[in-house]
Amino acid sequence: MSAEALRWGDDGLLPVIVQDANSKAVLTLAYANREALARTLETRSTWLWSRSRRSLWNKGETSGNVQRVVAVRYDCDADALLYEVEPAGPACHTGAVTCFHNVLAEHSGAGQVGSPGESAA
Repeated sequence: MSAEALRWGDDGLLPVIVQDANSKAVLTLAYANREALARTLETRSTWLWSRSRRSLWNKGETSGNVQRVVAVRYDCDADALLYEVEPAGPACHTGAVTCFHNVLAEHSGAGQVGSPGESAA
């Protein structure tokens, strides 16, 4: 399937789940536009669209926590992407391995994972 055949949102974006290719941990949920996807496929580096800054960003460009993209998959509806990556450091800007390190309900039975300072290895 070509990128043009994907079901892009009215805003020109697709949600992107970024997953550690080895551990299978979900690292973050972000968004890509056509240019971000094209750059990701071309460079095998994670490129995304920042909705808050309204600009492209290359994961790890400033932090050094780059991600090598080993596969790009799309879902059964062709309206979401999965980047399988090999991270060279934490995914979250807080220093946590994953952006999903917070637990919503205190008594959910789930522990906190990927605390700031925890190694991504």
